[in-house]
Amino acid sequence: MNNIRRFLLIIFSLSLTFQLMANQPADSIPEINKTQVYKFDIKREIGPAAWRQTKDALQEAVEWNADIILIHMNTYGGTVIHADSIRTAILNSKIPVYVFIDNNAASAGALISIACDSIYMRTGANIGAATVVNQTGAAMPDKYQSYMRSTMRATAESHGKDTLIQKGDTIYKWRRDPLIAEAMVDPRTYIENVIDTGKVLTFTPAEAIKNGYCEGIANSVEEVLAKAGIKEYTIKKYEPTGIEKMIDFMINPILQGILIMIIIGGIYFELQTPGIGFPILASAIAAVLYFSPLYLEGMAENWEILLFVAGVILLALEIFVIPGFGVAGISGIILIITGLALSLVDNVAFDFEPRHIRALLGAIMLVVFSMIASILGSIYASKRLFASNSFLGHLALGTIEKSEDGYVSVDMKGKSLIGKTGTVLSVLRPSGKVFIENQIYDAKSEDGFIDKDTLIEVIRFESGQVYVIKKEDDELNQA
Repeated sequence: MNNIRRFLLIIFSLSLTFQLMANQPADSIPEINKTQVYKFDIKREIGPAAWRQTKDALQEAVEWNADIILIHMNTYGGTVIHADSIRTAILNSKIPVYVFIDNNAASAGALISIACDSIYMRTGANIGAATVVNQTGAAMPDKYQSYMRSTMRATAESHGKDTLIQKGDTIYKWRRDPLIAEAMVDPRTYIENVIDTGKVLTFTPAEAIKNGYCEGIANSVEEVLAKAGIKEYTIKKYEPTGIEKMIDFMINPILQGILIMIIIGGIYFELQTPGIGFPILASAIAAVLYFSPLYLEGMAENWEILLFVAGVILLALEIFVIPGFGVAGISGIILIITGLALSLVDNVAFDFEPRHIRALLGAIMLVVFSMIASILGSIYASKRLFASNSFLGHLALGTIEKSEDGYVSVDMKGKSLIGKTGTVLSVLRPSGKVFIENQIYDAKSEDGFIDKDTLIEVIRFESGQVYVIKKEDDELNQA
């Protein structure tokens, strides 16, 4: 009886298991013995975007419980700081990282590839040429090369040594020779049967395999996995988010120039026609679209954005509050240009080496050119938009005020002020306020800057404007 009960219990358990599996959705049934491969691409210049996407991809691979991370690479290099961040993240990854070099792994790409656990290369691909250069392609000073040499050596050393037994002797051999990694940076490095002095090392696939810098030649991702001994696998590919795609689109230099033109054009139109609101709204939206992607990209810092805002405030104060155009207005323009330009370059440390200066000058030229184009375009557009036959024509004064129709251009009472004296109420530089016979008048100095409380004399009155000069004390006493 006990045997019959056990048999029935087994039958019941098996039937229940099959029933539960049948009720499960097909995609929820685990794929037994299949290797989970997480793949993402580095097929662009190594920079802030590549580093940001690498962080996201590595995090997503961990959440997906990937067994292997595969980088599909094709790059000519990029910035050292971001390449170093990527290689550090790869070295710290608990999941093995493979790289498939699909044509190019130059400069920063070589550093990232060496950090990976396994390297596979397409036929005709290359790896190396990691000398630090500026934007013109000229080699940077030795302090940059020294840092890169050390980083390349340390990355190669991180893969450790293999223990070999040859003729009874125990030999420890670097899995990836650090000297070879250094030769990819320094043309002075000599390695017998590998590279002569005076040349920077770059490997073909066959050379890389011979010297331990490539595990195999493959012409597709499928071949890479086959070479790695992975037969059953599931691949999940990293897909950039909508925000990532938007940032890539928004940081295009052409679009950035257009946004600068809208920012400046909106300010100009608002000054020409105060109270409309639309131009300044367009300017504000353009400013948000300009700074937001740069901020997310890690290029625009908080203080750089604040410089721009402070510049706009100073310019507004100079125009609407402080008479004339002086220190506040000039400072405002300088701060606006500085904020816009510095946001385009990654130079928070103020290490103004030649390559940084070139980048900064390029950013300043882009900003200044866009501003000039915006102002010229705004002047032309304002004439067209506010013409009498345009849809904004009603915002401009179109009536001709003829004298025969009873219009008087100015208050002729001001003519009586000629020859009279008074004091400066607000600094004339050259425009400001003066106090004459218990009345306040707008005045303009013929002597340039005149300080507050200085005695003045009215010399003429034209087009509603009082023109004054300094009145010396001895002249007043004689009078």
